[in-house]
Amino acid sequence: MKKRAFSGVQPSGVLHLGNYFGAIKRFTDFQDDYDCFFCIVDLHSITVYQDPEELPKLINDTALYYLAAGLDPQKATLFVQSDVPCHAELSWMLECVSTFGELSRMTQFKDKSKGKESFSSGLFTYPVLMAADILLYDTDVVPVGEDQKQHVELCRDLAQRFNSRYGETFKVPEAVIPEFGARIKSLQNPDKKMSKSDPNPLGYISLSDSKDDIVNKIRRAVTDSGREIVYSPEDKPAIANLMTIYSLCTGLEFSEIEEQFEGKGYAAFKQALADAIIETLAPVQEKYREYAESGIISSILKQGAEKANEVSSQVLKRAKQRMGLSLLLDPTKRKLS
Repeated sequence: MKKRAFSGVQPSGVLHLGNYFGAIKRFTDFQDDYDCFFCIVDLHSITVYQDPEELPKLINDTALYYLAAGLDPQKATLFVQSDVPCHAELSWMLECVSTFGELSRMTQFKDKSKGKESFSSGLFTYPVLMAADILLYDTDVVPVGEDQKQHVELCRDLAQRFNSRYGETFKVPEAVIPEFGARIKSLQNPDKKMSKSDPNPLGYISLSDSKDDIVNKIRRAVTDSGREIVYSPEDKPAIANLMTIYSLCTGLEFSEIEEQFEGKGYAAFKQALADAIIETLAPVQEKYREYAESGIISSILKQGAEKANEVSSQVLKRAKQRMGLSLLLDPTKRKLS
């Protein structure tokens, strides 16, 4: 029996190269060896305001890029979080075993709330919802980036605490973090990760960017002093970031890249990098168009939600039984309309 993997992507803002290499493309590497549940976590996205007319488009777009990156709905379960009520229900149950102190120590909460006079309580508690997402599927492994490691550790803590308090209920998952390329940095500020919330569109490569857009953004990407193409994250963080992207696109080692561009300078390297990104994204963009025109995405998400409801409701029922909550409405009998 295959082990189970779970992970998700927020449908907020445009998807970029960092999302592709750090998350969506990685997911396809798991689908042959694991029983995969991949989720579009729209409930997480509303911790900040989302335009109700724009959000459905972002959800649909995210699903299409999952498929365009190679996700096979015959091998993996793809669904939208808000189509599975168990996520919100278990989240509340886990909030009642989590503490204010441990949530206030979450570094992402500190970063996202810094300098703000007010923010939603959902921004504070969303790591608990993430824990519910994971635990609902008896998850063995969680492919995430380094920035989510702390949240998976909280998930493990909550699972163990619940099990200790109420009896064996949840499987305790392990985070799987890539050794390389987990965090692609901004093209304009190599001290920060590439982000879809970046107000400067020159900081990221969108998966939908045209060839001209990609060439322009790479040409204007910040560099370090000197002109040598050398991988040194401490001394040359901007070039190290661009070399990371080039390596991910071409499969070349850093030593091979250094040899390829020895004595050639930044201009030649940037042109080759732009070409490599264009070549990498071209088949993804073509598959995206094909899936969008086929109209098949709705049925894929509906089938995925039905399977996710079936699996997660069993785990929720088990957790409710352990806590002594009412089972008058059996979660295993829920059906999508």
